[in-house]
Amino acid sequence: MVYVLPCYLFGNVRSTPDKRVLVPNPIDASALAEHYTRFRVSERLLLTGHSHQAWPDVSFEAQQRAWLDAARHVDRKWDVAEGKAERYREALATLLDDQAGFVALGHNTHELVTRVLSALPLATRPRLVTTDGEFHSIRRQLDRLSEERVEVVKVAALPASTLAERLISEVDDRTAAVLVSCVLFLNAHIVPGLGSVLGACEKVGAELLVDAYHSTNVAPISLREEGLDGAFIVGGGYKYMQMGEGNGWLRFPRDCRLRPVLTGWFSEFAALADKKSASGGSGRESGVLYSDGPARFAGATYDPTSHYRAAAVSDFFAEQNLTQDHLRACSQHQIGLLVTEFDALDLDPAIVDRDRSVPLESLGGFLALTSPQAPRITSALAERGVLVDHRGDVLRLGPAPYLTDEQLRDAMSVLGDVAS
Repeated sequence: MVYVLPCYLFGNVRSTPDKRVLVPNPIDASALAEHYTRFRVSERLLLTGHSHQAWPDVSFEAQQRAWLDAARHVDRKWDVAEGKAERYREALATLLDDQAGFVALGHNTHELVTRVLSALPLATRPRLVTTDGEFHSIRRQLDRLSEERVEVVKVAALPASTLAERLISEVDDRTAAVLVSCVLFLNAHIVPGLGSVLGACEKVGAELLVDAYHSTNVAPISLREEGLDGAFIVGGGYKYMQMGEGNGWLRFPRDCRLRPVLTGWFSEFAALADKKSASGGSGRESGVLYSDGPARFAGATYDPTSHYRAAAVSDFFAEQNLTQDHLRACSQHQIGLLVTEFDALDLDPAIVDRDRSVPLESLGGFLALTSPQAPRITSALAERGVLVDHRGDVLRLGPAPYLTDEQLRDAMSVLGDVAS
């Protein structure tokens, strides 16, 4: 019998580390690891799950199938490829608990974010509100826009528990959009209250774009329950979705009529096919035509191989019962175990430490440790066979569902040796 704790019990821990009660793990990591033989997950200590999770073996077979389908169908391969893309969209709608949006696909989140930015009325509303804790795909682009006389307002990302309030305070009638992550990439802190941010945006006619890359499949976000039906959501398959590169996605509201300036010719397929659209978008638009549905934010010719992987991994997750609830419980169990093992090491906090002010249930899919020696520790761990990464002085340890408790304990033991 599979046992999953309800969401409100995630992080059910006592205050003292030696008394910590771990959330039960509903996933048999040893059995699951058998499906990741090409990544050798049972032979390596891969604590890079927040950056690049291993791909299941079915994705290799899917990659081969993409090539074979191209050889077999030639130009007609696109009909088959669209079926794979649609399977990916269906999986995303389920993961986001979304019945009120469309999903556009792209190679990466930056490609999709820039299409959204290009659709905003920046000439009349030249103000963008964001945080100082966004990933580079948003951070760098906004920094560049600020050099072109777009007003970019950055509020402090921490503490995440009150971030929504700081964003709301900066929204005014000159604001075109708010851009924020629902889980911060640097420390895995979950950002609550984004539904309220959307409400503030809607009052003045602004948009809300949420980066959910560090949320999907590890810290579930329900658009329906959190009141985010009217938001733009971006993410991708490279991290917790185990689909690899080329699987960026943008969820946008069904009633969206924005017209991205950065637009590919795939965006007008349906409009050109519809004889009634000669006046533009079934009579709703003039000038350059935009199809309704996912194609509004579409690009142009792409490599469909990534969508073959996405469809195959989506089916694999369904077959293995790797639901978001199970994956969340697994993640909370694993993060709790890493915390317990780290505290038991009793290391010098001047060498490496962790933030104890944030409860377990407010963390996403990795454990962030702080250390002035983070680069050296990362290199030393790699030499000992433990793969992690760092961002500045933050050491990030990301477990994954195919790692056993024994592997996690072994990795923390190595950390203790290295830090000592």
